[in-house]
Amino acid sequence: MSAPVSARFCAQCGRAAEAGEHPRCASRRELEPPRYCPQCARRMVVQVTPMGWTARCSRHGELLSPDRVC
Repeated sequence: MSAPVSARFCAQCGRAAEAGEHPRCASRRELEPPRYCPQCARRMVVQVTPMGWTARCSRHGELLSPDRVC
């Protein structure tokens, strides 16, 4: 898992995060894995399993769901 870095982009819609929290994205974040890399806004490859999710950016590596069971 890559080291946490301050997000520059919204992980749900890919828009700049400097505008603040997007209300629709905040509600989606509760149920869905991130779709865009928070560092570069590239679309990530997401795999959802019964044990959690993984999201992989081609440049910044992999993110794991916080409650993922190994």
